[in-house]
Amino acid sequence: MEVEPVRIALWSGPRNISTAMMRAFENRADTAVIDEPFYAAWLTASGADHPMREAVLAAQPTDYRTVVETLLGPVPGGRPIFYQKHMAHHITPDIDLFWMAQCRNAFLIREPEAVLASYAARHDEVSLEAIGFPQLARLFDHEAQRLGAAPPVIDARNVLANPAGSLAALCAALGIEFLDAMLKWAAGPRATDGVWAPAWYEAVKRSTSFAPPPPPVRREHLPPDLARIAEAAEPFYEALAKHRLRP
Repeated sequence: MEVEPVRIALWSGPRNISTAMMRAFENRADTAVIDEPFYAAWLTASGADHPMREAVLAAQPTDYRTVVETLLGPVPGGRPIFYQKHMAHHITPDIDLFWMAQCRNAFLIREPEAVLASYAARHDEVSLEAIGFPQLARLFDHEAQRLGAAPPVIDARNVLANPAGSLAALCAALGIEFLDAMLKWAAGPRATDGVWAPAWYEAVKRSTSFAPPPPPVRREHLPPDLARIAEAAEPFYEALAKHRLRP
């Protein structure tokens, strides 16, 4: 009898450790990964002007329904686990979320101040929606309602401070075995990296493991416009943070 693969959807916002998390899972011999599969569909729907926009549009399906077919279809290489790295802001309100029920969904969060400091260094235009906190909370609420309980939440700072404990807790919550192979990987690019990697993944390409956590970013040290966005993002962050897994 054919065994249905485990499909893991990890939801995050931008400027988090989501690509390092993808590296950790891809380093498992039993896992295939896919990198932000809704990116082109979101660019098409939103009209957003992002680095390498035309390359992304050419590299991925622009219809979300085609993306969903891939996510629910055969796993690359016939692997038993299919890890899907998703950005919450890529999921526009018109996207039917039925397919999430066929995945084991988890949520990766980071303090709004740290996200904003990193995001503003790359983008001139910053908004609450651009950093994805409302969208992440909406997807979390959708999954919690479906499950009747909170889905797994991990905090980037906890992962960086204790990678083994955090990943072991996440794997247990997802119903898969934790492997030490998730803690170290070879430096360099991957064929599975999105076409946008040259614009975003320089630090990850140099990495071989999770880095120690950086000092916290204090809200009063942000420019006033970013501090206001951080304040608006805080309730969404705290709503998920109270459910975060403890290493």
